Amino acid sequence: MNILKRLFAALLLVVLAAGNAGCMKEEAPTTWRLEDEEERPELPESLKAGEDGVPALTVYDVKAKENARMDIEDYVAGVVAGEMKNDWPMEALKAQAVLARTFVLKFCGDKKSKYPGADISTDVSEAQAYAPKSVNARVEQAVEETRGQVMAWRGEYPNAWFHAHSGGMTELPSAALDYRGGDPEYLRATASRESDKAPESAKAWTATFTLDQVRRACADAGVKVEKVSTVALGEKGASGRAKTLLVNGETVSAPSFRIQIGANRLRSTLIDSVDVKDGKVTFRGRGFGHGVGLSQWGAYQMAEDGASAGEIIEKYFPGVEIVKMW
Repeated sequence: MNILKRLFAALLLVVLAAGNAGCMKEEAPTTWRLEDEEERPELPESLKAGEDGVPALTVYDVKAKENARMDIEDYVAGVVAGEMKNDWPMEALKAQAVLARTFVLKFCGDKKSKYPGADISTDVSEAQAYAPKSVNARVEQAVEETRGQVMAWRGEYPNAWFHAHSGGMTELPSAALDYRGGDPEYLRATASRESDKAPESAKAWTATFTLDQVRRACADAGVKVEKVSTVALGEKGASGRAKTLLVNGETVSAPSFRIQIGANRLRSTLIDSVDVKDGKVTFRGRGFGHGVGLSQWGAYQMAEDGASAGEIIEKYFPGVEIVKMW
């Protein structure tokens, strides 16, 4: 009898639990806050928080040629205005603000500015674009509404990579950046619907160089070749981006070649064709930027479609958390 009573009681609990689960409103998981404090990234040792908990930075301004001390939120506002047009959809601006804040904290924790006495600089060769004169009320709102928020991955700051236009699909850093640290789990080759408002030069482009320009770019990328006679696409990544080029049959890193020949002319490594003719090399391709992480024109389209900043970030950095540091 006791056994039957226990079985009946257990069955009743199962039925009641199932009923309660059916009556409960299902809530979408949030990525905006980690409850486990141990998973929160640590503030870099070089930075000290003020009375309001917000760290201050020493930023070397390459235009003024001097160090400036500023609140990290003021710095982030200048970066958002430098990296994204200040009239863009609010949720896209907010996503950019979270990435900018993540970038600077990771930089200060992992690297050292090449400018003496500075935590970071406005030199785009080491950090992010910075345009404080372009900060307007929209940028200020985006920064304020994401105040203290950064991306987190297993208690660390992830690489907050972004680019202008994916050309339809993003890429892994090992293919698009020559990144040797292993492809992080929070990044993958992701289909990206880019806004039709993007300039035509980002959607599709043509770039022509002389044979000597190609030869010099190869040498600067670490591969010396004689007079260039042939150029072809080599190995490709998941998105179709060129990982390597074959110049006179020699393997040249496509990401390195792009940087050396001019990243604003060879707009991406999503190259559709290469032609060598009449002493010149013509590349035709799509997209603008390295193609890793967040696509800005993709974020623009998602924001116009009603996506939140968190949803935008989750698309391009699946699995990351967004945590509030202060």
